[in-house]
Amino acid sequence: MKKEVVGIVSTGVYIPDEWMTSTDIAEQSGLPVKVIEEKMGISKKPVPGSGDHTCQMGIYAARKALEKGNIDPKDIDLVIYIGEEHKEYPLWTAGIMLQREVGATNAWAFDVALRCGTTIMAMKVAKDMMLADPSIQTVLLAGGYRNVDFIDYTNPRTRFMYNLAAGGGAIVLQKGYDSNNLLDSHIITDGSFSEDVVVVAGGTKTPISQEAIEERLNYLDVLDPDGMKQRLEEKSMKNFIEVIQRSLQKSGCDQKDINYLGILHMKKSAHDYVLRELGLTDEQSIYLDEFGHIGQIDQILSLELALEQGKIKDGDVVVLVSAGIGYAWGATTIRWGKASMEV
Repeated sequence: MKKEVVGIVSTGVYIPDEWMTSTDIAEQSGLPVKVIEEKMGISKKPVPGSGDHTCQMGIYAARKALEKGNIDPKDIDLVIYIGEEHKEYPLWTAGIMLQREVGATNAWAFDVALRCGTTIMAMKVAKDMMLADPSIQTVLLAGGYRNVDFIDYTNPRTRFMYNLAAGGGAIVLQKGYDSNNLLDSHIITDGSFSEDVVVVAGGTKTPISQEAIEERLNYLDVLDPDGMKQRLEEKSMKNFIEVIQRSLQKSGCDQKDINYLGILHMKKSAHDYVLRELGLTDEQSIYLDEFGHIGQIDQILSLELALEQGKIKDGDVVVLVSAGIGYAWGATTIRWGKASMEV
């Protein structure tokens, strides 16, 4: 008896041409360059140029993924937009434009959002939909990210977000593709953090106004920094490790089976802690200090870099892991390379 599988056919990443260096961040924030580079782990990060709009960066990445996978856009059955809600227009379904721009004329499209956990969540959603619906054979996940626009480098409450950057990413998934198989995912969300990190102005509670802009309420802020810090210290790393372990367990794997961890950019000490807790070496992951944090694109970027650097080989167990404000933690396990379809 054969078991239906879903595999990654190809990926694509778009990185803007413009960059912000650790020196630039130091100058704007007043922090020493050494702190930016060694504690925050940022040597440089991409920032958007004049044409690097959010959905557009996803389109660039999607075209790369389709070309690499030799996929005819007309064969795509579903497009899921995985980019940010901060995009070309408000109240707008970006996935439908992305569908049009890549030529996926036989697909339908929708947007999903879980902040920096969106890619992990969307991979689970896509796989579950593909296995449940016989009409969905090929799915394109794509989107862009430029939440760097919301960073006020003079606000010390948001220092942990000075790494926010810009870029686009895409993944092509196919049912019955017996390579790079998606196994199982695990996601945790905790609503006690839901209003800790927000852009105060621009929603229904505080509409955008001249006064709001003058007070810089149109940037990301942390409303209760001490409370959030205390609650995160109690839960964040625990949940981070838990989603990895639960994803592996559901996939019939163990922590010791991990060959590569595709992890979002975070401060260096936190990155090192996760590797130690999982018994991994520095060679089994990539620290994105030359890219910063491109939100939910980090996992796709890490995967591509690892393949380019030969860190992943056929048969390897790859875990992609994310965390997003809200707060959400998510991980998905992949068996890389050719896989048997026998149960």
